[in-house]
Amino acid sequence: MESKLSLITRNTAEVVTPEELKQALENGRRLKGYLGFEPSGLFHIGWLIWAQKVKDLLQAGVDMSLLVATWHAWINDKLGGNMEMIKLAGDYAITVLDSFGISRSKIHVIDAEDMVKDKDYWSLVLRVAKNTSLARMKRALTIMGRKADEAELDSSKLIYPAMQVSDIFYMDLDIALGGTDQRKAHMLARDVADKLGKKKVIAIHTPLLVGLQGGQRMNPGVDEDEALADIKMSKSKPETAIFINDEPEEVEGKLMTAYCPKGVVENNPVLQINKYILFQVDDKGLKVERDAKFGGDVHFNTYEELEKAYAEGKLHPKDLKVATARKLNQVIDPLRKSIKSRPEYDKLAKEIARSVSR
Repeated sequence: MESKLSLITRNTAEVVTPEELKQALENGRRLKGYLGFEPSGLFHIGWLIWAQKVKDLLQAGVDMSLLVATWHAWINDKLGGNMEMIKLAGDYAITVLDSFGISRSKIHVIDAEDMVKDKDYWSLVLRVAKNTSLARMKRALTIMGRKADEAELDSSKLIYPAMQVSDIFYMDLDIALGGTDQRKAHMLARDVADKLGKKKVIAIHTPLLVGLQGGQRMNPGVDEDEALADIKMSKSKPETAIFINDEPEEVEGKLMTAYCPKGVVENNPVLQINKYILFQVDDKGLKVERDAKFGGDVHFNTYEELEKAYAEGKLHPKDLKVATARKLNQVIDPLRKSIKSRPEYDKLAKEIARSVSR
């Protein structure tokens, strides 16, 4: 049980609550978990954080489902509201995850379109809405990368949080996995569970990867979720992201221009890529190759060793960036190859690139 608990909780930002998770594991019943994602564009490396956590949960014996949130993406105006493109983007993401080691045979892939055909699902949505104030629902819009006042222009946005909560109840889940940006939906689900006679879901939140531009300290009084949305790596801000479609030289070029001041650890995207991705997916550590006059090659077995050396100024930003680019390309190369050979995905990538450039 302790090894399962360690697997599930490693590299997480928060578990709500650790006591409930431990008790659920001690009960011996196989737990049901899920991760829902909007198929809204190209797969960027920030998604590898939750993808690795899906692998951890599977290894811990959790029965995992991946919800391809097609209707959610449509409500959120992703890919121009083109449902065919949204569905193709969902297939593309599942293919990438398969090449990352999350085999389709190990998980349940669920399309939101299948759930919305059931009147019982919509009954849940209405019941959640009836037990949630308008103010609370508007505050939860940050889960979809929106601000509260955006519902003034399109009231369908208000349905989104109720749908996400209903997804959890409809699938009768024990665990809801997501980035910290999904916290408000998971807390809403926990708050209304008793009113609807549903189990209180255990929420597991993974860290968000800051965009390549880095980030500044949040000002007092600013909504934390909205502030995080501004600095996190995002498909909607491609200049701040590394995509698994990017060629090796593109990955290297983006990292070489990334925010990475000497000795600065906070909101440093290059260090975060190591902390949240590279040291999680590969236990061989990071090798930094340097000329002898700069100290020669050095190998970091743990992220803590790397961060300490960088904070003390013993590792130059350029050396860190070059080593990180080399290792990251090794990690994403099989993912890149899995989609490069599929003409439909190549066409999707080009259409997305055109839409972003317009």
